[in-house]
This record gives sequence, structure tokens and C-alpha cells, in this order.
Amino acid sequence: MAENYVAYVGTYTHGSSIGIHLYDVNIEEGTLQERKVIPVNNSSHVCRSLNGKYLYSIADEGVAVFAVEPDGDLTLINKVDIDGMRGCYLSVDQTGRYLFVAGYHDGKVTVVHTHQDGRLGSVMDGVFHKGLGSVAERNFRPHVNCVVPTPDNKFLCAVDNGIDQVKTYKINHVHHRLELVDILRCERESGPRLLQFSKDGKHAYLLFELTNEVEVYNYRVENNNPVFEKIQTISTTSDNVDRVHDAASGMCLSNNGKYLFTSTAGDNTVAMYAIDEKTGKLEKKFALPISGEYPKNIAIFPDDKHIAVVNHESSTITTFTIDYEKNVLVLKGKPMKVDTPNCILITKEGV
Repeated sequence: MAENYVAYVGTYTHGSSIGIHLYDVNIEEGTLQERKVIPVNNSSHVCRSLNGKYLYSIADEGVAVFAVEPDGDLTLINKVDIDGMRGCYLSVDQTGRYLFVAGYHDGKVTVVHTHQDGRLGSVMDGVFHKGLGSVAERNFRPHVNCVVPTPDNKFLCAVDNGIDQVKTYKINHVHHRLELVDILRCERESGPRLLQFSKDGKHAYLLFELTNEVEVYNYRVENNNPVFEKIQTISTTSDNVDRVHDAASGMCLSNNGKYLFTSTAGDNTVAMYAIDEKTGKLEKKFALPISGEYPKNIAIFPDDKHIAVVNHESSTITTFTIDYEKNVLVLKGKPMKVDTPNCILITKEGV
């Protein structure tokens, strides 16, 4: 590929790590080479602005905003307070007008206005989830784990890990507010964690942390309301399951939209599914070990031939070649050490 790519790996900084690790990506080899570390407190998730000029990162202070330099380096611009506890997930809408923040600790969905050039403005709205969960370890309260706009940019889906729900909000672009329009009630104690839409926008994939499953939905809009129709449930784990200690943790799509990948802690595997082009249903091809502990997040290389796995508990990153014919993963070199990695984003160097 003619373009150069970098990887941003966010880490927790209560240990030896100090922030976002910047890696040069070797597309052909499927490897990462660390270049530098950019200080930021507890970068548990990162995302890039729609125009590519900025990188947003979760931080203890709210959201840290970095300018993306031509070589992919990051220059801190400012930190924006989100009027709540530290978030855990970031996403931007299809127009670049809003940054959405998921609040795991306080069960809050926050909307931050973004200027035309991508800089962050003020907090426009904040919605606290209400309700009771049924898992004692989660304190019986809301934990918003993921916020994702629908492909048509009409709604925002907020995945609540604590009360086993996905709340769907209409984005009021006039008043910059969220209006609740639907609630997808999941199985009790299932722990929905992440949501991703198919490349064509017709299907949604919902990952469950506690049942170690992916649910597949048809997605459409009827009478200006979102409709999610469940069509499949499939396991994320290998055959040697230990549901008590396993926890589905990461999910991503291949760039060509033909495959879905998930990671599961405890089982310490990555699973690959072929996506049926017409129905959106999944066919599991493998669930294989990733030579690390607690694969928190995964990312596919731009050529779809390699995958990177950040392993939170073993403090490593492992990369693999994906053999689609033999349905296996082939480890590329030794695991790279990085303290408590939490997320990874592979993206182009410059704007």
C-alpha cells in the first residue's frame, strides 16, 4: 500500500505506562514498531475526528484532544471536561458535528459539540441511564459501555452493560439533544458490551460480555423509528468454555466487510466469522488462542491480512497473519511489551 499507517494504543497509567503508545505499522509484514509515547492519563479509548485532523482520547480530566501531525505524531491541544466521571468509549457522528462519550462509571451518555475544523467545543447534552441490573458485582446500576451512531446518522445507540439494555436515542440536530425513542431489552445478566454495524448498514452485531455471544440483528427505519430484528445468536468462545471466568471483550469488522472478529478473555481467544452477504448472518470459522491474557481490544490491518490484539492482563500486543483458507492465525514475532493496554486504533498517518 502506498499510504503509511500508524497505530495508537491507549493504556491505563496507574502502572509504568504514561499514555498513548504510537506505533509505525508494517502492512506487508503485519508488525508494529513503537515510535514514541504521548502522555495522557488513563487513555482507555481513542477515536479520530471525521476530517482526520484530531485524535480524541478518554482521560481522567474528560477528553484529551490532539492534533494529528502529517507523520501521525500527536500534539496536545486541550482537555475538555465532560461534566461527569471518566468515560470509557468515544465515537463521532457522520457529519462531524458531535463527539459521543460513554460513561461506564456514572451510566451517562455525553454529547460534545465539535467545531467545523474538528476541535471540541462545549458539552451539549448529558443523559443519565436509570434502572437496576441483576449482577451484584456490577452494583445493580447502569454502566454505559459503548455509544455508536446508526449508519443513517438518525439515531445513537447506547449499550448499557449494567442494566442489560441498548437504549436508542434520536439526535435532535436543532436543539443538540438526545431523545429516547426505543429500548432493546437483552437477556438478564447477559452484559451487552459492544455494538457494530455491517458495512452496508443493514445489520448490527451486539457482543455480550457475560454470555460470550454475538447477536445479529437486521436494522432498518420504519415510520422514522429504528427497528432491530434479531436473527441469530452465536458463541464467541472455543469448545473448551468456562463461562464463569470468560468475558467477551473486543469486536471489529474486516475492512472489506466480509468478516467479523471477536476476542474473549479467560478463553483468551480471537474468533473469526464469515458474514453472509445477503442475510448478515455469521458462520464461525475458528476461535484460537492469542498468546496473551485478557485480549481487551483487536484491530485489523488495512490489508485485512493481519490482526493486532492488545492483551490487558499480560501487558502485551500480539500480531497475527490471518489464513482465510486454512482458518488459522499465525503469530508474527514475539509479543511486544506495553503496560496494561486497553484499546488500539490503526489509521492513516496524516490527514
